[in-house]
Amino acid sequence: MLAVVAAFFLWIRADMGVRAALCEPVRIPMCKNMPWNMTRMPNHLHHSTQENAILAIEQYEELVGISCSPVLSFFLCAMYVPICTLEFLHDPIKPCKSICQRARDGCEPIMKRYNHSWPESLACDELPVYDRGVCISPEAIVTDLPEVIHAKVKKINRSSCNEITTVVEVKETLKSSMQIPRSQVPLITNSSCQCPHLKPNQDVLIMCYEWHSRLMLLDSCLVEPWKDQLNKRFKRWEQRLQEKQVKKTAQGKNQNSRHTGHSDMLKQSAKPTKVQPASPRKTNKIRNEQKERNPKRT
Repeated sequence: MLAVVAAFFLWIRADMGVRAALCEPVRIPMCKNMPWNMTRMPNHLHHSTQENAILAIEQYEELVGISCSPVLSFFLCAMYVPICTLEFLHDPIKPCKSICQRARDGCEPIMKRYNHSWPESLACDELPVYDRGVCISPEAIVTDLPEVIHAKVKKINRSSCNEITTVVEVKETLKSSMQIPRSQVPLITNSSCQCPHLKPNQDVLIMCYEWHSRLMLLDSCLVEPWKDQLNKRFKRWEQRLQEKQVKKTAQGKNQNSRHTGHSDMLKQSAKPTKVQPASPRKTNKIRNEQKERNPKRT
């Protein structure tokens, strides 16, 4: 769904801003199915390039393959190709201590069978606790649709720490996973982000992201001058998406019901027919008839 939303906005505007130079796409095969696709080197294990990281993470492929822990691949990828975020460009976020412990508790017993122990480079004691520091876990990563709003730019403020706050007045919320008030709302970014350019008094359509209850204007966000037809297009497109989703769900249910019915028919046809045993009288009668037909020769 997220890719489809992005495709819609790319259809409106083909030239999207490039990613910040500090981030780079994840290229490690094991980590390409993670909920993030951008990373920053060096990683938490001091590998300067992803090529070096690939050689190091390959030693754990067998452990991941036997599924000794459901969070092992997430933990390894968070260490070897840490997520590259706006607010932690120079200090990538580490995985939470609890994730490391779950991976270690599930896989270390198997490692010990082959005279190996949990590596010191992946020590859990060095990682932050969720309630006391910033860290990531599978439960904490949000993969919902972006926030889409119609707003008017009021002012742009720059702080001493290179953070830029764009204050917008929200006129309408077209799509959101959070409650966005129809008032002045800050969009947070920083000077290193090659984000869509905004000017005061612009009436715009904005696609941005929510992070810790804050609206973030990132490299992948899109901004378009507001036009009434954009709103109509978006709502018409959203309605089509919902209709497709309902149709797809109904087709899935029909296929399952057909498959179940077909299986029941096979089961019924496969049932062996029970042969009723003949009664003693009927058996004797049959034997007498056979004797009359085939008398014994003297």
